[in-house]
Amino acid sequence: MTKIAMKTPLVEIDGDEMTRILWKKIKEHLLDPFIDLQTEYYDLGIAKREETKDRITVDAAHAIKKYGVGVKCATITPNQSRVEEYGLSEMWKSPNGTIRAILDGTAFRAPIVVKGIEPYVKNWKKPITVARHAFGDVYRNAEIRVRDKGEGELRIRYADGGEETVPIASFGGPGILQGIHNLDASIINFAHACFRFALSTRQDLWFSTKDTISKIYDRRFMDLFQEVYETEYKRRFAAAGIEYFYTLIDDAVARVVRSEGGFIWACKNYDGDVMSDLVAAAFGSLAMMTSVLVSPQGFYEYEAAHGTVQRHYYRYQKGEETSTNPIATIYAWTGALRKRGELDQLPALQAFADRLEAAVVDTVELGIMTKDLAAISTLPNAKGVMTDEFLQTIAEKL
Repeated sequence: MTKIAMKTPLVEIDGDEMTRILWKKIKEHLLDPFIDLQTEYYDLGIAKREETKDRITVDAAHAIKKYGVGVKCATITPNQSRVEEYGLSEMWKSPNGTIRAILDGTAFRAPIVVKGIEPYVKNWKKPITVARHAFGDVYRNAEIRVRDKGEGELRIRYADGGEETVPIASFGGPGILQGIHNLDASIINFAHACFRFALSTRQDLWFSTKDTISKIYDRRFMDLFQEVYETEYKRRFAAAGIEYFYTLIDDAVARVVRSEGGFIWACKNYDGDVMSDLVAAAFGSLAMMTSVLVSPQGFYEYEAAHGTVQRHYYRYQKGEETSTNPIATIYAWTGALRKRGELDQLPALQAFADRLEAAVVDTVELGIMTKDLAAISTLPNAKGVMTDEFLQTIAEKL
């Protein structure tokens, strides 16, 4: 069989633990037999990040700027226990946070809907897309462990020599202190990305923060979104028959649960991190969620919106078979291949991505799935299989 040719490489970003194992298997079973796969490879496994002092993460982000499209495996963001487990010289920052800061993008995450995997929220009839701002906030924070009594303050020194200082807290003893930031330019880019995505999909756009408590930081998000909407998108939304509205995040949560779905929910960085996992889990599984980071310059990074499946990796190391769900990682590849085909005008590559996704859905709807899905499936013939059998079945159907 003649393999599908590519014109421009994808930026391939490998990861950690069980998802790293899945990455190799997906390429072996589902991609290499059909595509003359061209990639520029970056190993973001924790050992390589340690070896390069995390320079490789920065290099991978700039490669996405060079080639336009990247596909990323899940990676470890180390905490103290991971530092000890892997013998790291320091607690390296989130690779996702580093890449997102360099690309200044918006992450759009939506559930993969298949028959037989029903949402836990029974009135949800349509997918809910979470649009997550992917710059600043807690992911680019500065922190201090306060060792004793003292005064905490927030200070900005301007280039013109002026400065402003705001007291934060008087510490009567040990405590903790954190500073976060954002940029008007990044928030405006986030707003444009959300409004454009809503227009392209003809879905309502909801945006939520907590401006009643955060009267400057969150209020700035709210005001900039409203300005962008009023000046550039209000008439276009009316013509498209869709709606934009802002509400407090606690009110948004209640509205989302009562809704039928079928809209875009825009959130700040941390809020979007949490709420996209909530939506994914409520639709059935974290392994059933697509995620694409879209930069204002038109760069795209596709990834699986879940962790490295640490528990399964420890079993794999013991020589045990696992039933690890690879669907989100497969969809990261199909999203990247489809976008590469679109940008390079390769309809065969786009069609392959569509066929691979159809093969995944057909396999699950026939009742063959990993055990996490079989445990919640409403199909009478649902059969939980190991990962290799699941991938082989998809390959045969493909």
